[in-house]
Amino acid sequence: MSASEIARVRMFTMGLPLRHSFQTSSHRKSGIEHVLVELTDTDGRVGWGEIASPSDPYFCAETVDTAWLIATKYLAPAVRGAVWDEPKALESKWARVRGHEFAKAGFSGAAWDLFAQRHAVSLSSALGGTRTEVVAGVSLGIEPSLDALLAEVQRHSSSGYGRVKLKIAPGWDVEAVRAVRGAFPDLDVHVDANGAYPRTAEAMQVFRELDQFNLTMIEQPFGVRDFLAHAELQQSIETPICLDESVVTIEDLEAMLRLDAGRILNIKVSRMGGLTQAKRAHDVAADAGVPVWCGGMHEFGVGRAANVAISSLPNFQLPSDVSGSDKYYERDIIDPPVVAVDGVVSVPRDVGLGFAVDTGRIRELATAVYDSAEEK
Repeated sequence: MSASEIARVRMFTMGLPLRHSFQTSSHRKSGIEHVLVELTDTDGRVGWGEIASPSDPYFCAETVDTAWLIATKYLAPAVRGAVWDEPKALESKWARVRGHEFAKAGFSGAAWDLFAQRHAVSLSSALGGTRTEVVAGVSLGIEPSLDALLAEVQRHSSSGYGRVKLKIAPGWDVEAVRAVRGAFPDLDVHVDANGAYPRTAEAMQVFRELDQFNLTMIEQPFGVRDFLAHAELQQSIETPICLDESVVTIEDLEAMLRLDAGRILNIKVSRMGGLTQAKRAHDVAADAGVPVWCGGMHEFGVGRAANVAISSLPNFQLPSDVSGSDKYYERDIIDPPVVAVDGVVSVPRDVGLGFAVDTGRIRELATAVYDSAEEK
């Protein structure tokens, strides 16, 4: 098929309130603000991507504001007028830009959507996906009390979700897990610290205590660059360590594998700079015999659809954070919304994302708009 040219780039910053506020080890949030990327080619096809960066620099250095700056000043000008035949060719246009993976991921997602449409296949098929269904899990934040936490676990397990991830932090760890495991002895449970623990003997002891609760994994206990602490802990416990924030590049993944610093990988499309890099990470992990799953950033429907698509690849062996839109938002920006039935999400087979994007709602809620057609 002949190459395509990007004729127009538009972006929209918009927000949605969360149905239930969410607290991690660093902060609590009651709403989400992301940037939507719209790429239009000269044949009139429109591809959508989502820059799912957090609003504050607590999960990573990027924020909505920094992503908007990089996207409008560097990424959009780099792709407008670009002629390309496959996503990595378009991604090469911003190769000089270091870091800013979340911003790049939004453009990568839109490129893959366009690519799938050009070839008249689903995004899942374009990526090489083989599954028709994806098992979903839910991520639960730190609650005001153990009773409130147990109520949230009950609500979601009753809805059919068989895996629950619990956010933990110093002072909210062993007792919270003990309470959940006592009330739900057969539930698939794992914990996520978001790197909140220092490398101390006391912290190591906390995770050794957590080792007794038959957890699926302990995710990112220590700091982003502290592969050695993760390796030390992994040698002393049976529960697999899962790395998230630590693995941004393929080189990071290779370090994890070489040091045995983790035995499960959380692939976040945004953290890794887009679908192309996420697919590479999937393949490297598969070759090493390391299972992966897809983590989330409270994506709106566009980013959630991309997560569902990549979760259809064969080495996504563990439940992914692709739960139904209704868990987070009263009304999403795609039609129909992502739906989980008994904790399982169907992989769309329609061309591209497989969902209709509600452009009217996006324009209505937009607080900032960029349009390359208006640029001088």
